[in-house]
Amino acid sequence: MENYRKVRQDKGIFYRIDWILVAIYLGLILIGWVNIYAAVYDENHHNIVDLTQKYGKQMIFIIAALIIGLGTLIIDPKFFSQFAYFIYGFFLFLLILVIFSGREIAGSKGWFAIGGFGIQPAEFAKLGTCLALAKYLSTMDVDIRKIQNLFVASAIILFPALIVLLQHDTGSAIVFLALVIVLYRAGLTGIVPLAFLVLPMLGILALMIPKLILVGILALVVLGYYFFSDRKIRTILISIVLFFSSVGFVFSVNYSVNHILEPHQRNRIYVLLGQDTDLKGAGYNVNQSLIAIGSGKLFGKGFLQGTQTKYNFVPEQSTDFIFCTIGEERGFVGSAIVILLYMGLFVRILLLAERQRSRFGRFYGYGVASILFFHFAINIGMTLGLVPVIGIPLPFISYGGSSLWAFTLLLFIFIRQDSYRYELI
Repeated sequence: MENYRKVRQDKGIFYRIDWILVAIYLGLILIGWVNIYAAVYDENHHNIVDLTQKYGKQMIFIIAALIIGLGTLIIDPKFFSQFAYFIYGFFLFLLILVIFSGREIAGSKGWFAIGGFGIQPAEFAKLGTCLALAKYLSTMDVDIRKIQNLFVASAIILFPALIVLLQHDTGSAIVFLALVIVLYRAGLTGIVPLAFLVLPMLGILALMIPKLILVGILALVVLGYYFFSDRKIRTILISIVLFFSSVGFVFSVNYSVNHILEPHQRNRIYVLLGQDTDLKGAGYNVNQSLIAIGSGKLFGKGFLQGTQTKYNFVPEQSTDFIFCTIGEERGFVGSAIVILLYMGLFVRILLLAERQRSRFGRFYGYGVASILFFHFAINIGMTLGLVPVIGIPLPFISYGGSSLWAFTLLLFIFIRQDSYRYELI
C-alpha cells in the first residue's frame, strides 16, 4: 500500500482516473452546447461566443463546470464522506432559505438571483442527499432491513423532497424518490422497489376507472392472494392491510391531483391519460415535440435546418425539450447515438460502483446512477409523450448552469472516489 501511495504521488491527480466516464461526460456536454445553439439560433446573433444568447451563456457554464470537475479531482476523496452530513445540512438550509428569499421562475420559487443568473439549490440538494444517504448506509451497524434504519434512510431522502415540493417544483421533488434503488442495493427486500412500480400503475387506474369499480377489483385481487396462500393469521393480516392501504391510496390520488398539483401539472396528466386533447393548451408542448422528432425521420433535417426549432414551435426547446431538437436535426440515428451514450454512462457507473472497496463509494455510485437515469428517462419520456411534463433537465445537455454544475459535481465526486478505491476501505 505504501508503494501504491508513492506511485500516486508521482503520477499526480489524474492517475487511475476513469477516462471512459470523462470522455462520455465531455461528449454529452458538447452535444448539449451544439444543440442549444441550434435550438435558439438567430441569424442576427450567429456568433458562438455571443454572451447575450443562451449558447454563449452555456459556454460560460461549461467552462465553469470543467473547472468544478478539475477542482473536485484535487480534493481529498475522504472529504466527501467525512463531511457528507454537513454538505447535506448546508443544502437543506439553502432549500429552506430560498422559499423566503428566492425568485419565482415558471411558478417555482426555488431560485437565488445572482446578477443576471439564477442558482437553483434543489439541483445541488440531490448531490447532498446522495452523499448523506451513502454515508448513513455505509455505517457498520446499519441494517436497512430493520425498520428503524429504513425510517432514517427514508427521512434522508424525503425531507429535502418535501421542502422542494413546498417550492412548487414537483418534478425536482419526485427525482429524490429514485434513490430507492440505493436502498435496494443496500439490502432492502424486493417488495419496496415492486411497490414503486405498482403504485404509479394504481394511481393511473384511480384517475381512469370509477372508484367503486377499482375498489371491487382490489378486493378480488386481495381475496385471490388470500385463497392461494397458506391462509394463516399472518396472511389474513397482510391481506387486510394491503386492501385498506390500496383503497386509501386510490382515494388519495384524486385529492392529490386536484388540490396539491398546480393546474398546469394536473392538465398535463389528463392529457397524457387521453382524458383531455387540448393540443393548444396543456398538450401543446408534447404535440409539437412529437411533430419535431417525427419529422427528423432516419437521418434528420441537418444542422440548423429544423423548422420546428427554427420557428420556435416547441416551447422550452433549449431546456426541458432539448431532445426534440436532436430528433429533428439528427433523426433516429442521432437520437439513438445520444441514448447509447447515456446507456454507456449508466452501465459504466454501475460497473465502477461494484468494484469499490468502500461501502460509501459503492452506495454513492448507485445514487449517482439513480439520479442521472431518472432525469434521462423522464426527460426523454416527456418529449415522447410517455410521461407527464414535469420540467426536469436532460443531464449535461439541457441549458442551465445549476443543473450542469450539480451533475458535474455529482459525477466527478464519484470519479474521484473510484480513483482512490484501493485506499478507501
